[in-house]
Amino acid sequence: MKNALSGFRRRAGVAACLVAIAAAIAFTSLARSQNAPPSSAEQAIKYRQSVYKVILWNFGPMAAVAQGKAPYDAEKFARHAERVAQMAPMLLEGYPEGSATGATTRAKPEIWSNVPEFRQLMTAMEGKAAALAAVAKGGDEEKAKAAFVELGGACKACHTKFRSD
Repeated sequence: MKNALSGFRRRAGVAACLVAIAAAIAFTSLARSQNAPPSSAEQAIKYRQSVYKVILWNFGPMAAVAQGKAPYDAEKFARHAERVAQMAPMLLEGYPEGSATGATTRAKPEIWSNVPEFRQLMTAMEGKAAALAAVAKGGDEEKAKAAFVELGGACKACHTKFRSD
């Protein structure tokens, strides 16, 4: 009986070890199949691209008005302008050091080699966005269109120097 009991214990111990090994293998495989969390560079790139998408979403309807492709609606134009003005200051936060690579981006490396000029152009764009929002609140179509064109010029100045197309 003693031998039978010790044999049972031995087989139970081996079985427990095999179950533990199988669980460890399954857990390791599962962990490997999960995506690694995004790096801080990837997070920054996704953040800034998201901010740009929100800006573009609001920029587009104003561009259509400025180009005569859509009728001017003072309330809608002012709402879009205000959103752009709110989002614009969030952009610089999306360009921390080390975020030049890590995901597909159109940001040129010159951003990080010429940070002062990049910041200056981004700050100018922020100012033009704020000015557009202020003018658009007044409801004057011609003034709103002129302020929009100025904002567009500020955007283009930065894109020309720091964005790949």
